[in-house]
Amino acid sequence: MKLSEDWWSLSLGATALIIASTRIITWLPKINKWSINPSEALKNTEIPLFIILAFFLLALTSIAIFGMKENLKKYSIGFLLIFILSFFGRLLSNQELIHKWGIEYVIWALILGLLISNTLGTPEWLKPAIKTELFIKIGLVILGAEILFQTILAAGTRGMIQAIIVVPVVWCFSYFLGTKLGLTKSFSAIMASGVSICGVSAAIAAGGAIKGDKKEVSYTISMILLVAIPMVIFMPLAAKLMSLPDAVAGAWIGGTIDTTPAVVAAGALYSNKAMAIASIVKMSQNVLIGVVAFILALYWTFEKSFNKKPSLIEIWYRFPKFILGFIVASIFFSLILTPAIGKELVASITNVTKELRAWFFTMAFVCIGLDTKFSELIKIGRGKPLYIFLMAQAFNIVFTLIVAYILFGL
Repeated sequence: MKLSEDWWSLSLGATALIIASTRIITWLPKINKWSINPSEALKNTEIPLFIILAFFLLALTSIAIFGMKENLKKYSIGFLLIFILSFFGRLLSNQELIHKWGIEYVIWALILGLLISNTLGTPEWLKPAIKTELFIKIGLVILGAEILFQTILAAGTRGMIQAIIVVPVVWCFSYFLGTKLGLTKSFSAIMASGVSICGVSAAIAAGGAIKGDKKEVSYTISMILLVAIPMVIFMPLAAKLMSLPDAVAGAWIGGTIDTTPAVVAAGALYSNKAMAIASIVKMSQNVLIGVVAFILALYWTFEKSFNKKPSLIEIWYRFPKFILGFIVASIFFSLILTPAIGKELVASITNVTKELRAWFFTMAFVCIGLDTKFSELIKIGRGKPLYIFLMAQAFNIVFTLIVAYILFGL
């Protein structure tokens, strides 16, 4: 029996978490920050370690390729180039000035992929290795381990309350706006998830939950990343013009900017306290990724069944298994592993899983770039999705400011 990509992503994500949890791997090579000379980011002794990492990731993902009865040789050849592009994406993101402004690795990975696909064109021999969804789904399963309930509750309940209020309201507004202005239900759901929760991860999870069009997911991700860059600069400036208290500014920034590194960068531009609050709020929103994806998967299952009530087997068959992996990983690390071995040891494990997840996400964004042509994106709605996204984000900014002020300023 041939397993689906969802099952393989769950299995490989779980395998990565087991490897980290059992301390088979206790650390991964990291690219250091650099200012002018990129060679500052690496020591000569570390280069072989990245080669070993590349072959480890190749071996891990090849299990799924073999299991899905695809051409393993062609995949292996293309994978090595995707890893190299991912490496350079992460190298660029660690340049000191770029890092300071929160322009994260996924943006550079996407740009490198786009440059190739829109200039030279993506070569045929590389296409068997473009496994965007597999890489993303494995990364999302691993991400579940980082969503620890104790950390969020210890950081303060107000961040969670803000997330519970803001996310449903902004999601419903964005979805209603999208469908009323002519977007498909799936596109509206993907965009609404990206705007309301935490950007890229939420958009990807939503797209997987409803089995949405890859182009709609790519378009949403592109908008999220493009809008996040100016928001890093203008949100702290706007907060200063309004003389917002540090906590309010942090809660506002954390609830509106759609990528976590950009949230940290923007919060730091305001104050250390704002940065801390912004991180807490963003972390609280991340918890809702699995919840929203779960609800969307159930809704879309019933929606596709029209007037006929689907059976439990049908719901199980259609439900995206990687979302289940995300939820189980979060529950296991929060409620079983942390009480059993303590926060410090869990933190050392999640340091490894964060790096693994970052590599899978980087490779996924290289693949998105390689699989995306500007000419095709422009055709989607003739610019209408961008206007809808900006209107939804504007509502998010205003509504989140009101909620943040009530919760953190009064």
